[in-house]
Amino acid sequence: MSIDIARVFVGFDTKEVIAYHVLAQSILENSSMPVEFSPIVLKNLEGIFTRERNNLQSTEFSFSRFLVPALSNFEGWSLFMDCDMMLRADIAELWKLRDDRYAAMCVKHDYVPKIETKFLGQTQTKYEKKNWSSVILFNNAKCRALTPDYVNSATGLQLHQFKWLENDDLIGELPREWNWLVNEYEYNPDAKNVHFTDGGPYFEEYKDCDYAEEWFAAQERTLFVQQRA
Repeated sequence: MSIDIARVFVGFDTKEVIAYHVLAQSILENSSMPVEFSPIVLKNLEGIFTRERNNLQSTEFSFSRFLVPALSNFEGWSLFMDCDMMLRADIAELWKLRDDRYAAMCVKHDYVPKIETKFLGQTQTKYEKKNWSSVILFNNAKCRALTPDYVNSATGLQLHQFKWLENDDLIGELPREWNWLVNEYEYNPDAKNVHFTDGGPYFEEYKDCDYAEEWFAAQERTLFVQQRA
């Protein structure tokens, strides 16, 4: 019997370590299927990811995310997620949306960021297909253009605007609820995956943002330990 496992790659940033762990917890406690996690940690990719840090990168995984198909040996499907997210629904729902007609699937945001700077004073870059790459379902066999050599040498826009695909018809669309941009979009009680794209509640200046109370509750559950009675 073949067991379906959701293979999840999460961007890891040393400036917001807790974000990765709370996201993983939110996935685990809502999931009805087995989940396999692979954090994308730069120091684990020495010799594989060699491109120098760009000043416009707001996270350590801005470009390394595109190694997911290669790290998956270009087989099956893999999900990439930014770490500054919290899942509020069963990941099995998202996993079922995979469609072999496409090479990649994402939420096709069409917006202009409301702010000029993000967390820790990072510049808020504005470009076409902004935030499309923050949640990607990769159909790995159809993403063979994303070799380590290409990921190390392509421009940021080539990567984030999916220029590695022959055309945009190969990009499937996911419902917006699976990448709900906190503060950019109005509060939505039905958001399935919230994305603290401007800054998570673990940063002092964003501690009162939408969904912050839920995030802090998830953090408490992440830190839970059963003590001896």
